[in-house]
Amino acid sequence: MNFETYQINARKTAIYPSLGSNYIYPTLGLVGESGEVAEKIKKVLRDKEGVFDQETLIGLKKELGDVLWYVSNICSELNFSLEDIAEDNLNKLKKRSLEGKIKGSGDNR
Repeated sequence: MNFETYQINARKTAIYPSLGSNYIYPTLGLVGESGEVAEKIKKVLRDKEGVFDQETLIGLKKELGDVLWYVSNICSELNFSLEDIAEDNLNKLKKRSLEGKIKGSGDNR
């Protein structure tokens, strides 16, 4: 599967208020799901000495899928191609790497 196929199919399952003109709903969902990913990883550090068991990995995989769904629907709301977003991101990282600026902070390094 590629990002274009994923985005088309994820959009078919989108049901929320003002679909097509509501970037806020999927943005809030992204924050919530990202928090769930962080929470699961925090508990691995706290309760399992940083060791991931199979159950936790399966749970994380599901939560990361939810993160992807929300990112995809934010893209759809803003008429962005998820594939373009992924490609632009890799190009940005490649440029930073070639310039020796992969570390540090700031959007325009």
